[in-house]
Amino acid sequence: MQTVVTPQAVLFDLDGTLLDSADDLGAALNAVLAAEQRPAVSADCYTPIASHGSYGLLRFAFGDEFEPRKDQLRREFLRYYAAKVVVHSRLFDGVEQLLNGLSERGIQAGIVTNKPAALTHLVLPYFPCLQALPVVVSGDTLAVAKPHPQPLLYAAELLQLAASQCWYVGDAERDIQAGKAAGMHTVLARYGYIHANDQPEQWGAHADIERPQQLLQLIP
Repeated sequence: MQTVVTPQAVLFDLDGTLLDSADDLGAALNAVLAAEQRPAVSADCYTPIASHGSYGLLRFAFGDEFEPRKDQLRREFLRYYAAKVVVHSRLFDGVEQLLNGLSERGIQAGIVTNKPAALTHLVLPYFPCLQALPVVVSGDTLAVAKPHPQPLLYAAELLQLAASQCWYVGDAERDIQAGKAAGMHTVLARYGYIHANDQPEQWGAHADIERPQQLLQLIP
């Protein structure tokens, strides 16, 4: 059994882990659909797939039509989203307290997200506790994104830490895959955007939490 050691840093996914942004992402999706005179998608349908970003949401809404039109549809989605990037988005309850708790223990924190950098840096100023984090790696910071481990390894490098000194917290399978491949202790945020058809118990996370502040209880 793997010995759990106190991390020197905890890295987090953004959407669905630190930030509850599903309604703003859903609004962008529905704006694209409205422009095409298609019916809107309800919150109970788009929220469980919000962690999959523009591609996942558009693929869900357009089905077989998505692939041949994906570039055009994604441009439209991102245009609508950028125009109203933080209308409904909010921190998940307990996130600010979690980040404060990590800081009090001398544990650094950072973000590794698949969200494009331009959008990430539009969102963060609305949330000072996220804006203050020393490391933010976005989906296009490198040539690869999660589930590839390189963005996580790059974040650890920026913090001047070994990957084994870091934990990674996320709500999607790609987060757990990336964290494990990077050699990090992985924590599944079960409160995030997990679809009823997902099988998170098979993702192999080292631990899981039902609310953000519960992470503090896992740290030795």
